[in-house]
Amino acid sequence: MYKGVYTEVAMKTTFEEMIRYRLRRLSKKGPIRRAIAVACMCACVPVFHCLQYLWNNKKRLAMVMMSVVLFTAYASFSFPIFTGSEEHKMDERLAAMISDDSVSLAREEEIAPQDWEDWDEELLLDEDDAQLSQEDEEDQIVLEDILSYRREQETQEQETPDMPPNTEEEMSAFSADDWRLILVNKQHPIPEDYDFTLATIKGSQKCDERIIDDLLAMMQAAKEAGFNLVIKSPYRSDARQEMLFDRKIRKYMGRGMSYMDAFKLSSQIVMVPDSSEHQIGLSLDIVSDYYDSLTHGDSLTQGFGDTEAGIWMAQHCAEYGFIVRYPKGKEYITSVEYEPWHFRYVGVEAATIITEQELTLEEFLDRLD
Repeated sequence: MYKGVYTEVAMKTTFEEMIRYRLRRLSKKGPIRRAIAVACMCACVPVFHCLQYLWNNKKRLAMVMMSVVLFTAYASFSFPIFTGSEEHKMDERLAAMISDDSVSLAREEEIAPQDWEDWDEELLLDEDDAQLSQEDEEDQIVLEDILSYRREQETQEQETPDMPPNTEEEMSAFSADDWRLILVNKQHPIPEDYDFTLATIKGSQKCDERIIDDLLAMMQAAKEAGFNLVIKSPYRSDARQEMLFDRKIRKYMGRGMSYMDAFKLSSQIVMVPDSSEHQIGLSLDIVSDYYDSLTHGDSLTQGFGDTEAGIWMAQHCAEYGFIVRYPKGKEYITSVEYEPWHFRYVGVEAATIITEQELTLEEFLDRLD
């Protein structure tokens, strides 16, 4: 009779009560075992209560877990995990953001400023820029094409007006209002009332009509010295300058830069719209045909300055009124990286002083004040 009652009571005893019973028995077998039993009791009781709570509320917890899963699946910040490649989706969103100009941030990646100089060579035109690459090729003009075109034009004209001679002989004679010395940079955008007349170099390529004779004379002199020069980019319209700048920003953002970092780096390579001398027809990108073929068309690199043609141009361009607009070591003044291919017309007198004294246009104009 007593055995049956004991069995029935044992069946109703919970697992927690059984553990407590065994630990109590263990505590009676000495002080060391009592300490072990107390420690086990302190650890087991909270666990039993937590398990009991979870078991009693299992339906409620299941609904909460389901809600969390659904929220995670449809939340915008984690949606790419469930719908496909995260990088692919991020690129699509970046393209959409850039196209409508509604935002100005991209996926950010820490990039050391000292590594930025190497980026431009990596960010040359991709395959999806085939159309833009074709437009760049249209900007390339070889000396022979220019001279033959000009000869044809001269035979069709009855009279060719002579260019007025330069009369400035001393530093004091220079004026900041001279069209040849107009300062255009990030701090001095093109004045809204600035006006000039474009003349055709060849085809659709143009520049300020007042510099063509000196430009052709310089290219002819280079040819006699053994260098066939190539004009890669003469006058640019406002729309084209904006396109080139926006394209460079998209390239850098596509590699993980934030918009502000991409903007800052792009402005060191492509001038911000309305701050480019190309837009007033006084600057041209010029290299040699040999260097252009050697680099497969990607000749607007600093390596041109170390070539024989680049050295000749730097030494003799002032004789025809041109300067290397962004010289090496003067980046802190121009805010533009060294560009040995970028030539700006300032007139023979000013170009001679700037070149001989190793000045920038900014430094030269400061001396006029």
